Amino acid sequence: MPSTVSAPPRGPSARPGYRAVLGAPHAARTFGAALLGRLSYGVVPLALLLTVREATGSYSAAGAAMALFALASVLLSPVRAGLVDRHGPRRVLPPMAVLYGALLLAVVAATARPGTAPAAVGALVVAAGACTPPLGPVMRTFWRRLLPDPVLLRRAFSLDGVAEELLFVTGPLLVGLLLPPVGPGGAVAVGAGLLLAGALLLVASPVAAGGPDAPGETDGADDPDGAVPPAGRRRRSPLGGGRALRAAVLASAVTGLALGALDLMVLAFAEDRGRPEAVGWILAALSAGSAVGGLGLGALDRPVSNVVRLPLFTAGLGLALAGAGLAPGPVLLGVAVGVAGFFVSPALTTSYLVADEAVAPEARTRAGAWVNTAFNAGSAVGGAGVGLLVGHLPLPLCFALAAAPALAAVPVLLRMRDFGETRSRRKSDPVGGQAA
Repeated sequence: MPSTVSAPPRGPSARPGYRAVLGAPHAARTFGAALLGRLSYGVVPLALLLTVREATGSYSAAGAAMALFALASVLLSPVRAGLVDRHGPRRVLPPMAVLYGALLLAVVAATARPGTAPAAVGALVVAAGACTPPLGPVMRTFWRRLLPDPVLLRRAFSLDGVAEELLFVTGPLLVGLLLPPVGPGGAVAVGAGLLLAGALLLVASPVAAGGPDAPGETDGADDPDGAVPPAGRRRRSPLGGGRALRAAVLASAVTGLALGALDLMVLAFAEDRGRPEAVGWILAALSAGSAVGGLGLGALDRPVSNVVRLPLFTAGLGLALAGAGLAPGPVLLGVAVGVAGFFVSPALTTSYLVADEAVAPEARTRAGAWVNTAFNAGSAVGGAGVGLLVGHLPLPLCFALAAAPALAAVPVLLRMRDFGETRSRRKSDPVGGQAA
């Protein structure tokens, strides 16, 4: 069974940081394996897009294939995560990773032959997307096994989120390096190899031997961040989660929607000002702000509770995004986008923490997958929605409309505030209460 880290002292001089997270037994090894496999998520989409485009000669065919790949990957993520919850990562991840890699290689083989029907290539791409292993949700489940202490767990989730974001920046850069020597098909094969290696190394970790009742897989009774359902309030389904899970999914969805819309609006803004080269560093400011916000959240020793953080970060993102539309030029837009980014990683990290605490141990991988699915679905909707608006409405209004869902979600999240009142309810009602 995996070893765990004991809760650190709560004295003012004892502030375990990120070194303590990676210093837990098996943590660095397990996290490194997960990152190796998740690097594939940054490599495969672009490499597949280029491969299909080269084979078919059609941007529309390539775009349609990748849209279906993303759709299959996102919508079936909770199903795949449910298999991991039900049967364990060691029984599910290796065959899933092998099948995913084999389907990607089949795409490479099919596109290497001239005259392959685009429909056949598209079917293989969709099948590969449907088999994408949920390494991110699995790793977040492993973090709880490694770090039962809630302060260290929050730092681990913050570090995980920032690292994942960096992987999505690194992946396309790696594709650019691979294109000259091996071409887009070779880049797809490298992506398949990264995921297979990462998945096999991940399940080889001692942490993967634990089940839902492994050390550290508690119901979060001692969580100071207040994301746990009150004692005695039983979950109504194998997933459950109630208001807490709904709040996490909602916050993640509106965060994804805002980011999905932002990319296109930044491009339109830069082109409108005759500065298309500014797009790169403006979006880099978004990533930098998100990294600073995420690491800052994890570094806090005694943050406010989840019940306050989730609507606060969602509101901050919405307000910053709406304000960005008033920027007179690229420099101030970059500053405003960086400020918006400061709320992105904390909002997602808090969403994952809330979802993780809201459900039974045997459903945590699925809960994380739902949060991830909500983010990706929101991002797709945001990109498509703003694409219909840009060019027809003034850009400041487009920014405001993109920010509106995040701002509208705040009062809804505030009405869900009882998901953070666990400790007070337990003290006042030691029997557990029978509230529905």
